[in-house]
Amino acid sequence: MHAIQPETSGAPWAVPLPAQRTAAPVEGFAVVDVETTGLGRSDRVISAGVYQLDAEGDVTDHWYTLVNPERDPGPVWIHGLTREVLAGAPTFPEIAGEFAERLRDRVLVAHNALFDWNMISREFSRAGLRAPVDQRICTMVLSRDLRLPLANGKLASLAAHFGVQQRQAHNALDDARVLAEAFRPSLHLARSGGVPLPLQNCVAVTDLGEDEPASAARSSWTGSSYRQARKRPPCPYPNPGRWEDGKPLVQGMRVAFTGDTATDRELLEDRAVEAGLHIATSVSRLTSLLVTNEPGSWSGKARKAREVGTPVVGEDAFLQLLREVAPHPGA
Repeated sequence: MHAIQPETSGAPWAVPLPAQRTAAPVEGFAVVDVETTGLGRSDRVISAGVYQLDAEGDVTDHWYTLVNPERDPGPVWIHGLTREVLAGAPTFPEIAGEFAERLRDRVLVAHNALFDWNMISREFSRAGLRAPVDQRICTMVLSRDLRLPLANGKLASLAAHFGVQQRQAHNALDDARVLAEAFRPSLHLARSGGVPLPLQNCVAVTDLGEDEPASAARSSWTGSSYRQARKRPPCPYPNPGRWEDGKPLVQGMRVAFTGDTATDRELLEDRAVEAGLHIATSVSRLTSLLVTNEPGSWSGKARKAREVGTPVVGEDAFLQLLREVAPHPGA
């Protein structure tokens, strides 16, 4: 674990909250990255890195800890954290208090923030606590809103765009550092260009995945999990075509999903159906949009999307688009 004493930060930056909610003024940002045993609901945090930024995006403090998940560490070939390395680390309840203080009264910033938030929130819930975070910003969504010319949604692409050097990919502290250095110019671009920050409210996660079978937990990081598609009634609207960046989704659009999602897949699909969208089980030239947190993966749908030019967005961006789905022109 590494920590340094914080410098004096600037004046608090008040982020507007919805009218029905009240909160203390936000003091800045907490740029977060967590490494985990996998991507499923029952997976656990095994390391966490936090960079605290003031209102202008300048670093005031940073912190890192390993976390003993008290289970198999998962894809060691990705994060490098073996069972032996983690054996002497504190458990999450033992670091929850210090982690909470790093987050308190700050906007959480992460790359694919919905995933990080859900993993963190579940760990706090397991400890009988609530993570003290009201809002988050996903830098994948912010990059899209700023129209940055990135090849894909990976942190490495965002880092390269701003000339930030990655020293140790999939190390929580270095990934948090890289994101903090890329977020500062993104923040300034948004403010100078009048682009609203894509703030999302953070709702505590109560589904801890305790009913998830062990086989599902193991397969969450191997990509071998399979979920039987649920039969749904046909969409009442004809397909209006492909989604275009910068425009809303339109009722009748065909939306496909691939890869693991932080939100339960059926819940995501239910929300899409309620909004008037069609759930596509495959990708073709007629598919309006592919939702995936791994656009560069070799899944069949991701490969087909690249082949036919189907637009691709991450889960957090899709949830934002779901907030304002336009009515079908013929409705």
